[in-house]
Amino acid sequence: MSDETTVSRNDERHRFEIHTDDGRLAGFAEYRAGEGVREFTHTVVKDEFEGQGVGSKLARAALDQTRGEGLSVVPTCQFIKGWIDKHPDYQDLVA
Repeated sequence: MSDETTVSRNDERHRFEIHTDDGRLAGFAEYRAGEGVREFTHTVVKDEFEGQGVGSKLARAALDQTRGEGLSVVPTCQFIKGWIDKHPDYQDLVA
């Protein structure tokens, strides 16, 4: 996989998606919107993209966008919770 990936928010499916430069869906992070918060409920990285940093890129982009929108995070998803735990500069987002 190339380093070129794009993360976008898919409001219709309530998730952030990461795509490769050739348009393949590499993974997604599902969320629920609440009053002033975004609850991340489930994250998936497709098997063929495991171990390539896709999950980390997805988490960072989703959390950066959430921060930019002025929302807090409820990390019920173990992947997002673990990622935040490893990155102290994102712990202020947790509601």
